[in-house]
This record gives sequence, structure tokens and C-alpha cells, in this order.
Amino acid sequence: MRVFKYLITSFVLWLGVSACEQPFDDLQINPNQPVTAPPSLIFQGVLNDLFDNSWNEVQRWNQFYCCNYNYYGNQEYNWTTGSFDFTTLVNVAQMETEAAKLAGSEENPYGGLGKFFRAYFSIRMSLKFGDIPMSQALQGINNTTPVYDTQKEVFLQSLELLDEANDILKKVILKGDNSLQGDIYLGNNLGLWRKVVNTYKLRVLIHLSKHADDPDLNVKGRFAEVLNNPAEFPIMTGLSDNMQYYYNSTVNFYPNNPGTRGFDSGRYNMSATYLNTLAALSDPRTFVVADPAQKKLDEGLTEYDFAAYIGASSGESLDDMTFKAGNGEYSFIDQIRYYSTFQGPEPCIQIGYPELCFNVAEAVNRGWVSGDAADWYRKGITASMNFYDITNQSAIDAYLAQTDVAYKGNNADGLEQILTQKYLAFFQNSGWEAFYNQRRTGVPEFLVGVGTGNGGRIPKRFQYPASERNTNTTNYNEAVDRQFGGEDDINAEMWLIKNN
Repeated sequence: MRVFKYLITSFVLWLGVSACEQPFDDLQINPNQPVTAPPSLIFQGVLNDLFDNSWNEVQRWNQFYCCNYNYYGNQEYNWTTGSFDFTTLVNVAQMETEAAKLAGSEENPYGGLGKFFRAYFSIRMSLKFGDIPMSQALQGINNTTPVYDTQKEVFLQSLELLDEANDILKKVILKGDNSLQGDIYLGNNLGLWRKVVNTYKLRVLIHLSKHADDPDLNVKGRFAEVLNNPAEFPIMTGLSDNMQYYYNSTVNFYPNNPGTRGFDSGRYNMSATYLNTLAALSDPRTFVVADPAQKKLDEGLTEYDFAAYIGASSGESLDDMTFKAGNGEYSFIDQIRYYSTFQGPEPCIQIGYPELCFNVAEAVNRGWVSGDAADWYRKGITASMNFYDITNQSAIDAYLAQTDVAYKGNNADGLEQILTQKYLAFFQNSGWEAFYNQRRTGVPEFLVGVGTGNGGRIPKRFQYPASERNTNTTNYNEAVDRQFGGEDDINAEMWLIKNN
């Protein structure tokens, strides 16, 4: 049984957020402070940095729920600058160094996971901004102005890193090396980590769908290689393989809990993009995640009527949303489910099995690989239902048999079904993935208006960190000119989401 270990702050030196900062061995040594740390301790800090929480601002930008009270927030997409993850990557490098010293080789658990983290955080930054420093990053004083790799180069390097991670973890497992410690996600189980690496690789390849015919990327071939060779590239096979964060009732509380209910339970109602889609499909997850709108109950509907569940448009003005929510016109998040305990009703998935199923279904639908897209589609829906403790298979089968849910084939309609169900399965988990999939495919249609700001548009990216304009000016300007015609614009399209 996987045992949850709460997050602790990593005891590592803070080195700043720029790609241009000094490595550990170039820092002036303070004799009163340690200059090394066990790799397990650094590892915990990296895992902490990787974590994407539920019920946060990102989940509002994913249009899963809404804030109806301006003091607590809003739905606006008026983005400016984002932040790089190079502080974390410096710590990853130090983790690898310390582990290699102890093991005498990079073929150790932390070395394998270090490759994965390098890919993960590089992709995370690239999805946020576009081109980023990568090949020349982390060189410290030897190169304080790293060039920006193109987004294609970032993905190519990251795919190679993921293969290296898989290979190292395979060798470490065969050697029987069980020295990994401090794992808050998977209980130090390297076999599960290997599944995470390859499941994540399929996510990366799906992100490249608009460039599936690029011979350098070889998206279709790489996807097929993973799917057709489970011995060499093991992937998740069920919910028990999920990489997910476990809350507890002592230190790491669920975001919604008895201590916060009195402050904000009335400030957050459901979003129409998510809840109205569930209700329109007569989806039993509707009754799990939301309460019926009080006005609908007053009109005679019951909590078992899907028509009683109404979400607000994320584009609605905040004044209107506040009034209507207070008037009982909108559904709130399920008060009992989400505010009864400090450990919460479910863990927060970071990389999970339902997403994997839909990614494979999408690849089959697009003709990348052979297989049964309908079967993977049904597996994904069933896994998501099970995640919410909906386990009555007869009820699930009845849902799957509905006209609007039954798979419509390897065509555009079938693809839209896959993408819709993937979106529904992302509710309050997997960080930005719901947004990135919508950005890539347009499914589901995000609702916009005065409430979303940005001139009624959904932005495509964040601006680069302000520090880059000041400390890496030449390379920053070159990257912005190359990609966006000289304007660091949140509404500009990066290479990833442009058609070939």
C-alpha cells in the first residue's frame, strides 16, 4: 500500500530563477552552512516544485469552476509575465551530482529521475512561453546569456531525455537498486516511476499533434514504439499507477476543508463549460462534484434531475455572476464532498491513467497507430468514473451506450468525443493540461466575455520573465522576433500550436 509522506522544504541553496546563475561549485562557501545535501532531500524539493494543486487559479482558467466574489478572485485572462523553472533545474542538477558521488555512476535512481525532471520542467516552460533556453542553460558563470532553443529543439531534446530516463531506470531496477528515498508520490517504487516516464512521453507526443508529419520529430513512430513494446516502454495500466498527490489531515490540507468552508464556500460556483457539459450528457459525475442550483429546487426539480445543475459562463461579468449566484441560479461545488475533511475526497492527479487512455484513443483516431480507439475511449471514461467512486458497471455501461456518448468512429466526431471526455476527466487535476489541450484542439469551446478580460480572447501564452529582458536582452529579443514578430504578446501563437 502506498504510504503518503508529507512534503517538506528541500534543504538546498536558493540560486535564483534565471537560466544564467552560478552552479553550486562556483558559489562562495559559507563555513557556517552545509554546501551539500543528501539527494533524497533535494529530490523532495523537486517533487514539491512539480506539484500542481486543485481548486486554484489555473483550474478557473481551465473553466472548471468560477469565483463570484472579486475579493477572492475572478476569471480574467489578463496575463502578463510568467516564471521560469531554472531554480528547480539547478536543484535537479545538484541532486544528480550528489547521487552520482554516492553511487559512483549516473545509473542510479536519482540519475534516471533527473533526466525525467529535466524533460518535464523544460516542457512545462516551453508550453507556457514557446522557445526557451535549454542547451546552454544551467552553465552558470560560464554562460550568463544562454541562447533560446526553438520549441521544436526543446521537444526533441526532451524526448531524448525521457528515453534516457527510461533506460537508466530499467538498468537500476535490474540491478536491484532500491536506494530511492523521500518519494511523496509513488512510494519510492521505480517500476511505477518508469510507467510515469513513458506515460508522460505519450502526453508530450500528443502535444505535438499539429507536427505529427515532421520527420525529425517522428511523432507517429515514437508513439507506436511505446505502445507496441510494453516490456521496453511500460505505461500505466490502471488508476493504481497514477502519479498523484495525497493530502492529509495534519499538515498538507486539501484546499477546501472545514477550516475554509465558512470563508469561501459561497464564493465559488461551478463553470458552465464543465458542469453544463456533464449535465447535458446525463453524466453521473454531475451529482458527485456539484450541488443543484437552489432556484431549480425551488421550482420543483430534485437533486437527481440533471436540469437542476447549472454552471455560470466564465465570460459573465462578475457583478452579474455575484447576483445570480446569490440568487440561487447557479450550482456550487458539492459542499459535503469538498468541505467535510482536511484530507479531501481524492488525491490530486499529476500524471494519470485516464489521460493516458484518451491520449491513446486520440492517436488511434488520428491514424498514428493501430488499435481500438473505442475501447481506449471507454477505458478512459470508466477510469474517470471509478476515480470518483462510481463503480456500478451497469450504470457506467448505460452511460456509455447513450447516443451522445457512444463512440462515433475514427472521424472528427469521434475525436471531439475523446477530447471532451478527456477534458471532463481533468477536473481539478493535472494542472494546465485541460487548458493546453483546449488551446491545441479548440475542444471544448471556452466561454468568453467581459468576465474573462483580454478583449474577450483566450490567451495563448505568458510573456517571458521580466528579468530576461534585462539580463539576457540580445537572446530574448532574438527569440521574440523569431516567434512573434518582435512583440512578447500573450495572444500570439507559438510554433507548437501552428499548423504545419
